[in-house]
Amino acid sequence: MTLTRFGFNIPSFTYPGVDDSDMFSAVCAAAATAENSGFDSLWVMDHFHQIPPMGPDHEPMLEPYTLLAGLAPWTRTARLGALVTGVTYRNPALLAKTV
Repeated sequence: MTLTRFGFNIPSFTYPGVDDSDMFSAVCAAAATAENSGFDSLWVMDHFHQIPPMGPDHEPMLEPYTLLAGLAPWTRTARLGALVTGVTYRNPALLAKTV
């Protein structure tokens, strides 16, 4: 049993030299690399706009729950989750059903 576990946060969905149309593929590759490097969990944010320390507010953001479903086939053992969820963004019943 491992006492220490490490999670990998994906704070930005843009990568230098990667076109926005290839953003999802780049995030999937990053997730697979993180898992293969020994990270136990992968985390994404739930923000409509990028937060200032991570990038400019106009940076493209992906919807976290759809992204997590898309990442699932790219991973084998890592736990997937959203760091935070803006509960006022969505209808509570829809959010409960989604999660």
